[in-house]
Amino acid sequence: MATGHTTHDDEALDRELAGLLSVERFDPPAEFRASATLNDPSVYAEADRDWQGWWASQAEKLHWFKKWDQVLDDSNPPFYKWFVGGKLNISYNCVDRHVEAGNGGRVAYHWHGEEGDERDITYADLHRDVQRFANALKDLGIKKGDVVGIYIGMIPEVAVAMLACARIGAVHNVVFGGFSAESVRERMEFSEAKALITVDGAARKGKIAAVKESVDAVMGDLPHLEHIIVVKAKGTECQMKDGRDVWFHEIMERAAPECPAEEMDAEDPLFVLYTSGSTAKPKGILHTTGGYLTGASATHRLVFDVKPESDVYWCCADVGWITGHSYIVYGPLSNGVTSVMWEGAPDYPHKGIWWELVERYKATIFYTAPTAIRACIKWGSEHPGKFDLSSLRLLGTVGEPINPKAWLWYHKVIGGGRCPIVDTWWQTETGAIMITPLPGITSTKPGSATQPFPGISVDVVDEREGKPIDEGQGLLVIKRPWPSMLRTLYKDDDRFVEVYWKKFGKETYLVGDAARRDKDGYYWVIGRIDDVVNVSGHRLSTAEVESAIVACESVAEAAVIGQHDEDTGQAITAFVTLQGDRQGTPEEEDLIRAGVAERIGKFARPKRIIFADDLPKTRSGKIMRRLLRDIAEGRALGDVTTLRDPTVMAALEEKIKAEHAAED
Repeated sequence: MATGHTTHDDEALDRELAGLLSVERFDPPAEFRASATLNDPSVYAEADRDWQGWWASQAEKLHWFKKWDQVLDDSNPPFYKWFVGGKLNISYNCVDRHVEAGNGGRVAYHWHGEEGDERDITYADLHRDVQRFANALKDLGIKKGDVVGIYIGMIPEVAVAMLACARIGAVHNVVFGGFSAESVRERMEFSEAKALITVDGAARKGKIAAVKESVDAVMGDLPHLEHIIVVKAKGTECQMKDGRDVWFHEIMERAAPECPAEEMDAEDPLFVLYTSGSTAKPKGILHTTGGYLTGASATHRLVFDVKPESDVYWCCADVGWITGHSYIVYGPLSNGVTSVMWEGAPDYPHKGIWWELVERYKATIFYTAPTAIRACIKWGSEHPGKFDLSSLRLLGTVGEPINPKAWLWYHKVIGGGRCPIVDTWWQTETGAIMITPLPGITSTKPGSATQPFPGISVDVVDEREGKPIDEGQGLLVIKRPWPSMLRTLYKDDDRFVEVYWKKFGKETYLVGDAARRDKDGYYWVIGRIDDVVNVSGHRLSTAEVESAIVACESVAEAAVIGQHDEDTGQAITAFVTLQGDRQGTPEEEDLIRAGVAERIGKFARPKRIIFADDLPKTRSGKIMRRLLRDIAEGRALGDVTTLRDPTVMAALEEKIKAEHAAED
């Protein structure tokens, strides 16, 4: 048995967690507070007193070829500009300056493939490869301002590609590896990409997907796409089109070894990242150079309390999402930290693989999604219990609100009760974390993202007039500009204003989430404004009902939707997965309804409960409630290829058919 290995009897654990639900706050451990970079609460008042000066002090921690003339140009809201006149290069900040400081031998990424293959990439390795690939791009005619698509999974070449684009001033457009080739084409078309970097094949749970082959099937006639660069990742056979397709390793061999970093203006575009487009035309979120790196670097350094000399940091997101951009690539590399990069799923080749890797690489900081935590709860605490997790000193969550039960399980089973948890709220649009505990300062409440990051001003306001709500529920807004904010929607300024700034004016950013503020001023993000069920005039957030369901002892995970009901306007339908091998029974349904009635009220009880072995999730871990609505209401399903496991929907369809047959 490994040192630090902890075993839990799940029934005893359930009882312990039920007891912990009554604990209102968890203070930072004294030992953690003593060594934390930020441990004085006065930082909030200091940052609020001179918020532009605060952000300037964070920007000064980066390397600038030329310092800015003006911190913030707010003369044309909402088109704000930060660090006006400043010159820097993100690639230089993420690689060169660490090598020049004598840290080239430090590991940047411990990369681990799902079949057990591994590579350690040092900062010196990155410096070498990024320069060569930057020159290779230039050899293909890619220049400053050109858009380059990147469709690569979780292998080190994805970071090399992003940094090489940043080095020469090309704008990268990364597409999540789980999206279909049609989605890639759509994004390349919208952004008028000049080149696409992809792979021959990608591994996923023991199978190899022929990525280049699928790209070829849809990409042939895009007029702007001049080159497809292919990384030989898996040795998968693929066709190479003369004059268009080139191998990554071959152009690297031909490229010159040295490429000075381009001096970029602080407001030069860095990347465009498209939203999923599940409900409308995808939005191309445009981020620029100086402000984005300032936000990503400062939040990574302070929220995760990173110590570059000793920490091994692991963010379990995918580089294809904003979390991967900010907290796998740009934030960690700008701070010179060693990271873990994992290619695979959280349950392959076994359900303890994450914890095996924590033990293997002695990870100290771990950042994942509540959905993933709930999946681990369902699988059982015996899986993390097999491994030594004593190296961990800080945990984080991202992507959606976390229900208190999952927070407490994470705290107890993964953190051993000793690790602060930073429950972070932010968006693709914000570029960096906006609301979060500071682990050496903040007393946390399970389920609350707590307080805005220093220098950030958020509020909860009423829906009609935008008046502040001191205590209670309303719309979440951001009240002043911040450096890492999106600058516009790519080639669509009008839509940028319409979506984010029209409701309350051009100086108040509409987040699109509902939130409540409690009597202590803590923020509880509830979910998207449209994730609301109206039962007999009672407006309920789906997240609130889901949290009440998951608080039931036997429940691992739940997703709630609203369905039309003749009597109540809408009725609640809950899709529920149970812990372990438990089966859904009428008795379980009664317990769930009673639990919801106790925690919220009888009006919130689900009218329909559908037990499922799993829920449809994207590969980033988000539950696809849209698909659950379709299946519950008998509509034809759209594209399910982006799901982590498309077979989940087939199983649910069979379940609902059997339910209907039983009713007939």
